[in-house]
Amino acid sequence: MSTTILGIDIGSTKICAIIAEKNSDGNIKILGAGISKSHGLKKGIITNIELASNSIKNALNDAQRVAGTKYENVIVSISGAYTKSEKSSGVVNVPNHEIGIKEISRAMQMADHNSNIPQEYEKLHILPYNFKVDEQEYIDDPLGMNGSRLEVQVHIITVQKSSLSNLEKAVKLAGVKIDNIVLAGYASAIAVANEDERELGVAVIDMGGATCNMIIHAGNSLRYNDFLGVGSNNITNDLSTALHTPLIAAEKMKINYGSLNNNSTELIELPVIGDDGSTHEVSLDIVSNVIYVRVEETLMILAKMLEDSGFKDQIGAGVVLTGGLTNIGGIRELTSAIFDNLPARIAKPREMDGLFETLRNPSYSTAIGLVLYGGGYFTPYEIDSNKKLRYKNEIIESLKQQHSEMNDIFEEGIEIVKQGDKILSAKDKLANIAIINEKNEKDGFFTSLWNRLTQLF
Repeated sequence: MSTTILGIDIGSTKICAIIAEKNSDGNIKILGAGISKSHGLKKGIITNIELASNSIKNALNDAQRVAGTKYENVIVSISGAYTKSEKSSGVVNVPNHEIGIKEISRAMQMADHNSNIPQEYEKLHILPYNFKVDEQEYIDDPLGMNGSRLEVQVHIITVQKSSLSNLEKAVKLAGVKIDNIVLAGYASAIAVANEDERELGVAVIDMGGATCNMIIHAGNSLRYNDFLGVGSNNITNDLSTALHTPLIAAEKMKINYGSLNNNSTELIELPVIGDDGSTHEVSLDIVSNVIYVRVEETLMILAKMLEDSGFKDQIGAGVVLTGGLTNIGGIRELTSAIFDNLPARIAKPREMDGLFETLRNPSYSTAIGLVLYGGGYFTPYEIDSNKKLRYKNEIIESLKQQHSEMNDIFEEGIEIVKQGDKILSAKDKLANIAIINEKNEKDGFFTSLWNRLTQLF
């Protein structure tokens, strides 16, 4: 049995909708994708609901045409621009001394209850990062363990209610219903970070068009998230200002010649702002210098964010970069240098069936991550935006439950058949008695009994 997944990444520069299918083996296949330019958004936040809704609808319609199917429940991304994070903890007793899903859920709900969240904020993700059973600390997964007391520490990601409400309105106007909301950086991390990196500790930085989102995984749990309102659009603006050329020309130049170490003296011709038909020549090394200054400043701010997070010593796997800005040549080497020689790599979304060539670009990591989230690729435990507990084996447990229910139905069917056999057997025996009595030409008691019993059956 297959399930349909619809993910929509609502970014500052583009909207990407992906329709995928998950089969009974757990494999995810992309059926269709649609991309449209973002309108009515600024730094990931909706500033015009109608324009944003039209952009979402355009991407969605294209995805539906390619996939040849429609689906109305959507998983959408939300920018980290107006999110806040809190730490909390909860403790519960374990009456039967065996920790199951219910006990883990109770502990996380207690941590939720104990949290101090501002009234104007709504919880988006509640993510456990440390379990303690009795006096034993640093438990990765307490499921199935014996103990009388379970304690959990959680990382809570919250978002402004007003931003959430505007997102819901825009999506609803586009003709679909929100099934789940996922932090954009979290979705990107799902798409690009592998198991070893999560286990060793990794900082995933999604460098998009107008924002940079940082997520830190440590010990396979999300521990930290932060946001910077700078992206590749700032490079375009810098080029336009420094070289006195229109934004469209600056964007093309960034895409075609964007590099941090281009020392070429080759000249390119650019149009002049506000002077139709006029052009001037610019050396490629000047273009490279303008880009370098902006990227270096951005990376230095991100490195300071990592330093202030307190997790720099816990990311043994280093830094993973993704997002459209990582298409700038030489950014990996500069990142490693600025982040005190930590390992750094540029990451594309993980491979899956039906992945279009366009979607292999790092700028589509969030959209792919949303589809993966819908397919069950999330942290081992979490309470999602619907206040529902999600856990790594929930799909397996669901299948087991279905299998158990089918077995129960099958057993009931067997029992009915057995009872039917007993009834038929009794009926046959009585019929034989009647035949014997008929042969003996005795029409008394046994014949009367037979007639009454056959009426009952």
